[in-house]
Amino acid sequence: MNKVTHFHLPVDNVERAKEFYQKIFDWQIMDSGFDRDYQIINTVATDEQGMPLETGAINGALFKREKVEECPSVVVTVESIDESLLKIESMGGTVIRPKEQVMEMGYFAEITDSEGNLIGLWEDLE
Repeated sequence: MNKVTHFHLPVDNVERAKEFYQKIFDWQIMDSGFDRDYQIINTVATDEQGMPLETGAINGALFKREKVEECPSVVVTVESIDESLLKIESMGGTVIRPKEQVMEMGYFAEITDSEGNLIGLWEDLE
């Protein structure tokens, strides 16, 4: 079974959103180190690799909204993005952002499901 492992929140004003989520939910939000407008959100304590220490918990990110239609989304970790994209398209989903490598961490793609919901896909690098 593939798990939801991350979430994305597009925002219009990064600093305002950081302050909001930090004060309302007590989330820790920090620069990603690879893009000033992409901020890592820790909703729970993490290990040295940034993975949640609590079973079932997920962390996320907020980033500068580039298009008005960008919306919050979840990210599902899959074994193979290539295989998942084939299944998704055969079931009426659409590839929005094709598979791309993210530094030396893994691969990312975005799709819409059969109902138009935006979902990210993540594949860890071996």
